[in-house]
Amino acid sequence: MKKQAHKRFIAFFVMAIMFISTLNIPAKASAEDALNIHADAAIIVEASTGKILYAKNEDTALGIASMSKMMTEYLMFEAIKDKKIKWDQEQTISDYVHEVSVDTNLSNVPLEAGKKYTIRQLYEAMAIYSANGATIAIAEAIAGSEKKFVDVMNAKAKELGLENYKFVNSTGLNNRDLKGKHPEGTGAEDENIMSARAMAKLASRLLNDYPEVLETTSIPEKDFPGMPGKMKNWNWMLPSLIFSYEGVDGLKTGTTDFAGFCFTGTAKKNDMRVITVVMNAKGKNGKGEYESRFVETKKMLDYAFNNYSIKEVYPDKYKVKGHDALPVVNGKEKQASIQSDAPIQVVVRNGEEKAYKPEFKVNKKVLNKDGQLTAPVKKGEKVGVLEAKYQGETDYGYIGKPASADIVTAEKVDKANWFVLSMRSIGGFFGDVWQSAAKTVKGWF
Repeated sequence: MKKQAHKRFIAFFVMAIMFISTLNIPAKASAEDALNIHADAAIIVEASTGKILYAKNEDTALGIASMSKMMTEYLMFEAIKDKKIKWDQEQTISDYVHEVSVDTNLSNVPLEAGKKYTIRQLYEAMAIYSANGATIAIAEAIAGSEKKFVDVMNAKAKELGLENYKFVNSTGLNNRDLKGKHPEGTGAEDENIMSARAMAKLASRLLNDYPEVLETTSIPEKDFPGMPGKMKNWNWMLPSLIFSYEGVDGLKTGTTDFAGFCFTGTAKKNDMRVITVVMNAKGKNGKGEYESRFVETKKMLDYAFNNYSIKEVYPDKYKVKGHDALPVVNGKEKQASIQSDAPIQVVVRNGEEKAYKPEFKVNKKVLNKDGQLTAPVKKGEKVGVLEAKYQGETDYGYIGKPASADIVTAEKVDKANWFVLSMRSIGGFFGDVWQSAAKTVKGWF
């Protein structure tokens, strides 16, 4: 009987193990495992704070295809702001631009050589329909040639603090598609590359510096002079299109053989804007498919909006416990109260409202060698920085600086007059004498 019971127990145990193994449940699910993003690289960023909510292979430079056009857009908006070009300025189409624009194997609107189009028309063709010829025309309008424009693209990327990137043309095409007229100094088979982190940072700067870009990237379709039919937006996640997602209003798709199916998306919901990047997105079968980028992006947007929200963790005029004042030398008062000069908002994961701790970093340059402020002290004088320090388990960091506020003096401290300073000196002198005498007397016993 005992042997039979033992055999039944072993059989049950083996069956249980086999059943559990079929569930494919990871022992410890990280954010990456939970999302199971089918792409070579991906990242989710909250736009206003730059907080990274999820990242996969985010620092590897990969092909970015037409997502490159976001840099062209940034430089175009900057050139308009600096009055180097104007919206209604007309650009004459070069033979090179014409030749690229009539290639029906590429995304294009037909541009007639010698004909003039406004910067606005060319921009709309680039932002909505990813028109490659129109993009090169904008590059020529800004810099005179695509070669010079590529130099500006790389210089701007460095200025914006991007890393792991290389621009070889204005469009994101492989150079072999540029009819042998690719920018001088670049290879015939070269293509633009960038990391997911850098792409998200570029998107963040574009949205924060030139939010009007969304007025165009959110247009599902539009007419273009001389084009049969309408320009249809390649971003199929716009609310009226096939992969409709509430709140999506940008930003840029990209596809080449080298880069695969890519998409930098953005959506706003519940007063929170999210930026997503997927690079070389694939289907469940491991193969690249046009819709894969949108399927994977939906996973990331759902994750962000279902699990995170923006909350104020420290109000304006917040005083850090244990750091609510600094000593002052030569002042009418011996210390100055200090407080934050603005509230701090962070992106909080559900259930982690208490996972942030205040961290005060004093600016040692404003203190003397004894750690004191020197009177007179002005009200509102910056003395340090307050940061919200995350104490949870998984922290992907920020694409820029962490959420912070300046710590400033809450009131002014005037310099004490000579009489008060003299009395303090005398008091200090006799105090030192008394302490010395007391130690001496104490030593007698």
